[in-house]
Amino acid sequence: MARIGINGFGRIGRAVARRARGFGMRIVYNDAIRADADVERELGAEWTELSALLAEADFVTLHVPGGPGTRHLIGSAELAQMKPTAVLVNTSRGPVVEEAALVEALKERRIFAAALDVFEHEPYASPELRALDNVILTPHIASGSQRTRSRMSAVAVENLLAGLRGERPPNLLNPEVLERA
Repeated sequence: MARIGINGFGRIGRAVARRARGFGMRIVYNDAIRADADVERELGAEWTELSALLAEADFVTLHVPGGPGTRHLIGSAELAQMKPTAVLVNTSRGPVVEEAALVEALKERRIFAAALDVFEHEPYASPELRALDNVILTPHIASGSQRTRSRMSAVAVENLLAGLRGERPPNLLNPEVLERA
């Protein structure tokens, strides 16, 4: 049974877990905040330390936010912990993976492959990455459907109108700014 390691177990990580469960995969995850036991049971997911996730998983998929705390979360040391048969998938933020270290790991076949739709120096994928035969590169445009873009526009308008009415926007990501106002 293939094992998927999900780093970042928020909305998107859990959606990946649901799909992986449909393929009969064993699911391990790591997140700064452990999911409730009910969620773990529902998804058949087991929390583990990042180092164990990297060492055990056949597929490592990243769903963490970008920022200083996750920059180069996956570098040479972390790639060295992965199985030589493992596949790294990054659909979160490009700088989460140290691209030069990934190129070396792929060139030297220390990991089997990678699939990326984000790059460390967006929007450019390095020429070294593009030249490899064990990497899949795609643009970060999963939201590129008409339906999704229409809904994104509606959500933006809903948030703007709530703010103009003096209400808390429904999708507020930085509440500290609102509290200072």
